[in-house]
Amino acid sequence: MPEKNQQLQEPQQEKQLSDADQARVDKVIHSGVNATERAPFRPWRLLLFVWLVLLALGGVSYLIGSQAGVV
Repeated sequence: MPEKNQQLQEPQQEKQLSDADQARVDKVIHSGVNATERAPFRPWRLLLFVWLVLLALGGVSYLIGSQAGVV
């Protein structure tokens, strides 16, 4: 009769690739073929962009409000 611990264990996954195929996959993954150079993140530029969009939307809403006679 099997023990409870053996029943609770998940079945182990079988290897889907041979060792030679896995070595080729690892070589391609670590070679950097698909790596892309990215520009550094610039938080001040993002903040400036958000402020400009906020000012533009605020200006448009002010114009709409003044045309409607609210302001």
